[in-house]
Amino acid sequence: MPDVLVAARAEALFVSCVQSSESPAPVEVRKAIAESFARFGSRGCATCVAGEFGDHPEMAVARMRWAIATVTAVYRRRRPRSLRSLTTCIS
Repeated sequence: MPDVLVAARAEALFVSCVQSSESPAPVEVRKAIAESFARFGSRGCATCVAGEFGDHPEMAVARMRWAIATVTAVYRRRRPRSLRSLTTCIS
């Protein structure tokens, strides 16, 4: 299950105009998410997503899967620097 930040970003991407068929670059994904948050706010994004799941559940599921996968790929977490250097020293 995605964490809260991934879920919020996925909802923002879901309600954006970006389409999965466009294979957007990370910079485009980040921009679309920022614009959705600015336009709707996090609660507004969640409300729009809920509406789409109510109106078009079969399409909404596929779009949300894409949004979560895209957000996860774009916002990959990096290990803290201290852990990276520790791993290097141990190897």
